[in-house]
Amino acid sequence: MGVRIFTLAKELDMTSKELISFLKTQGHKVSSHMSSIDDPVAKILRDRLRPKASEAPAEKPKASPAAAKGGESKAAGTATRKAPTTAAAGKKKKVRRFFPTNEYSSGGPGRFAGKGRRSNRKGGRGDPAERRKPVEFKAPEKIEVSVPLALKDLSSALGMKAQVLIKTLFKLGKPVTINDFLDEELILEVCMEIGTEVEFKKKEENEEELLKTIEGETGNEEDSIPKAPVVTFLGHVDHGKTSLLDKIRETQVTAKEHGGITQHLGAYRVDHGDVKVTFIDTPGHKAFTEMRARGANVTDVAVLVVAADDGPMPQTEEAINHARAAEVPIIVAINKIDLASANSQRCKEQLSGLGLNPVDWGGETEMVEVSAQTGEGLDNLLETLSLESEILELKANPQRSALGIVLEAEATTNRGVLTTALIKDGTLKHGDCVLAGACYGRVRDLIVNGSEQVEEAGPSVPVTIVGLNAVPDAGEKLYVLENEKQARQIAETRARDRREMEQAEKSSGKKRSLIDLVEKVGSGDVVDLNLIIKADVRGSIEALRSSLVGLSTDEVQVEIIHTAVGAVSQEDVQLASASDAVIIGFHVVADDRARTIAEETGVEIRSYKVIYEVVDDIRAAMEARLAPEEIEVFHGRATIRQVFKASKLGNIAGCIVNTGKILRNDKIRLIRNDVPIHEGSIANLKRLKDDTREVKEGFECGIKLKGYEDIKEEDVIEAYTITKKARTLDG
Repeated sequence: MGVRIFTLAKELDMTSKELISFLKTQGHKVSSHMSSIDDPVAKILRDRLRPKASEAPAEKPKASPAAAKGGESKAAGTATRKAPTTAAAGKKKKVRRFFPTNEYSSGGPGRFAGKGRRSNRKGGRGDPAERRKPVEFKAPEKIEVSVPLALKDLSSALGMKAQVLIKTLFKLGKPVTINDFLDEELILEVCMEIGTEVEFKKKEENEEELLKTIEGETGNEEDSIPKAPVVTFLGHVDHGKTSLLDKIRETQVTAKEHGGITQHLGAYRVDHGDVKVTFIDTPGHKAFTEMRARGANVTDVAVLVVAADDGPMPQTEEAINHARAAEVPIIVAINKIDLASANSQRCKEQLSGLGLNPVDWGGETEMVEVSAQTGEGLDNLLETLSLESEILELKANPQRSALGIVLEAEATTNRGVLTTALIKDGTLKHGDCVLAGACYGRVRDLIVNGSEQVEEAGPSVPVTIVGLNAVPDAGEKLYVLENEKQARQIAETRARDRREMEQAEKSSGKKRSLIDLVEKVGSGDVVDLNLIIKADVRGSIEALRSSLVGLSTDEVQVEIIHTAVGAVSQEDVQLASASDAVIIGFHVVADDRARTIAEETGVEIRSYKVIYEVVDDIRAAMEARLAPEEIEVFHGRATIRQVFKASKLGNIAGCIVNTGKILRNDKIRLIRNDVPIHEGSIANLKRLKDDTREVKEGFECGIKLKGYEDIKEEDVIEAYTITKKARTLDG
């Protein structure tokens, strides 16, 4: 709701035109008396501009004898003008005008200040001495706002021009624009500067509280039943995690992965007799730290796969840390025992050094020897997992509404968004309305193990959901809500809050400003390699982001300016062209239109299927942008024995080469009393009377320094060259 200009003007005992003029001085855009202004602004105007009750009503001006006489001579039909009804000063009533004069309002006197104004009566202009003085602007004593807050909204809350706020912030060293969002720190700085107390509203948490309530529901205890354990395979790359899972499931997943390594997080349900287990397979390469961490956080038991011929590796130790952080028990599967080079005992010794002591050595960690090739030890591994789940007493309530966590998500051309989620509790059904982060939708299809369509999925079941409106971030919690409207409302609120927070971070200087960037690039201090990442799933984007940003140095910065799931589009190319970026396509390609525009604009699109290749290429590109290392190579040292003065050439140093050799094209350093006093180059080098390119140790020579004459006997000339060596990111 708002207030019409003419209505508010009437309340304030002003004309609509005067109120419009005043609002324009405050930076408000109003066009006519029918325009509306927000209630908060109207309240401020009422508080400051409403006539005080103590003001005495103005007396009717008495007509002078001359005026009275003139009035009697008027024709009877002449219309009599209505007297002004606003507050008066002096002899006549005058219309109230409020044109602020201080810096924080209009920046000076009002539009009509210092000018006479025609009286409504005949007689010309009123007496300037009788004009009402402009009302000084006063900042409110206290305002109540919520963050993040746009500068234009703070302007309205304070009743100040946005331009003045911008100027104030600029003085504080915080350049912003009218549409930038301000955080609490900036708002406090501004309000302290102008003397206004600020109170921050607590954000409405009704929607998030609803989700917490849903998450905290337990249902009837008698409905709880034992659930299958969720087991995560962790470990180093190429230690056989996926091959081991293939043997358990009797599938061939490894052959489908590019480069023979797992690059996506997979979840599978395995029924082995009476034993039901959900396995989560995570990539082992260090680039997938985020993905592995996510796997450990949804698991009940962690299986650490270690190759018997290789032993623990860096990612093995990292996997142990993830499992410990998630506070889940660890079972070790010592794989590849069928190899001739396998040494299980040595592997156990190395693992004990990492704090995993085998049970058969008196420790607490179960270690099972297995072979992904022959299948040896797999039954023992499954029995160990089943026993561990019984000890943990894992239970869930299939009767309650489903709660889950997003493991992976991707956008497809034929089925829309596919979201792989693990149901942690409750049962997800076909047709349920779901919320995941800032995404929502109605479940159209439920798919288990990649192809089997089901009507519902219970606890510990990994399921692919079809029906969300967008690709959720991996790791987001999945909720079932009463209706799609409720889910959409919460999703839109979350999306808006994220956008505002991102904008607030940019405005508060948490990211480098464009001005700083230009200055640094211009001075050679920093070079940016801008990248746009498009991939098939969210997990790959996270892995690429963490790996590539981690390559940044003080001189070369990797800036990920945009990421998204899906093919490279026309919009991606246009963004890359505007920001001088390279597009990385991981398991995705560019459409025809995008490729055409890329060729026209010179944008580079690089496609990859293996993450190692992405990292290696970006590393090489960054190293090419590093300034080469300059290395000084010492050639020789000569001592000046005599100084010859030539009228045309200047001072010539008669020298003897003490060490090494002196070359004609060398750089030199002149040293006097062990202190360098000049650096330069050689103008002429002579041996006897002939020019020469080189003088070796023990020989005499004449040296003329280029552009320098202050040489003395016993000065030392050091000769050297500078070579440049290509640098690497590792130093």
